[in-house]
Amino acid sequence: MASVRPLEVEVRPPWPYRLPSRLGMDAVARRRGGVVSRLLALGDERVVVHAWQPERARVRLRAVPADGHDLRSESLELAVERMRFALAVDDDLSEFARTFRGDPLIGTAIHHRPWLRPKRRAWPWEALVWAITEQLIEARRAGEIQRRAVYRWGERLEPSEESAWRGPGPLRDVPSPGTVAGLAPAELAAIDLAPKRAVAMVKVAREVAAGRVDCNRAADDRRLLAITDIGPWTVQILGYSGRGDPDSLPAGDLAYVKLVGLLAGLGRRATVEEVEEYFAPYAPFRGLAGSFALARWHGAVAQGPPLRRAALGQAGAVGYGARR
Repeated sequence: MASVRPLEVEVRPPWPYRLPSRLGMDAVARRRGGVVSRLLALGDERVVVHAWQPERARVRLRAVPADGHDLRSESLELAVERMRFALAVDDDLSEFARTFRGDPLIGTAIHHRPWLRPKRRAWPWEALVWAITEQLIEARRAGEIQRRAVYRWGERLEPSEESAWRGPGPLRDVPSPGTVAGLAPAELAAIDLAPKRAVAMVKVAREVAAGRVDCNRAADDRRLLAITDIGPWTVQILGYSGRGDPDSLPAGDLAYVKLVGLLAGLGRRATVEEVEEYFAPYAPFRGLAGSFALARWHGAVAQGPPLRRAALGQAGAVGYGARR
């Protein structure tokens, strides 16, 4: 195999951009100074991608063979492509901004924080598997479960002079579908994942690893929804964070049921149907509008009085025992 030099590309974002400082709860992406680094396992090959922003109008990405070994140029190109997606550096929000810049709910956020971007994962599989860990529990606990899974079963790159990573500490990757498919649910339960979620995660991983589900294809969501404990919220997270669908709104999310309950003056948490109705005017950007709404109104939701849950008899009462 011919020696392949590191691949470096420059991107000029089509819309105001800032390299994100919050990189996910699983700690696989690391930021040192102004440089974001991520290890990506591509089958038998491993690549480290570094991204930085030398000035507001430019973002640079550099893909390097992780272990100092020769790699196919296609692997470096794919790694850069996936990090461009994960960092949302190519997203053009101009149509969204033109349509909603005067909107009373999100117009202020669009004006004052145009660099906001959806939270993305490098691979759709990552969005799917982490959504399962986030079902019905608080974010901090979900993050702890994700980090335990990464540390126990993810690829690991130690810092060294020969590798593409100098540290501190190792770079790690999210466990692959094949790895998770080979686990027993009890192993996942041992890192604090609820037993039902552990069974669901293994079933999902086996579907993906066997090629029966392609996480890139929305048409395959029906196979995911046929798995016990996989519901609309999970595949909506997959659509938004894993595929980059700006219209995929995870309406059952606790943040949204609280936000709509507050803004609509319900005096309680909204139902899924009420959240979907509230954001319906923002199609085909419902998911993106939701992100800007949460950014604009996060303080009000967090500091406001607690909202009681919707009555159990109401259609769409969400998130507390419902399939997600």
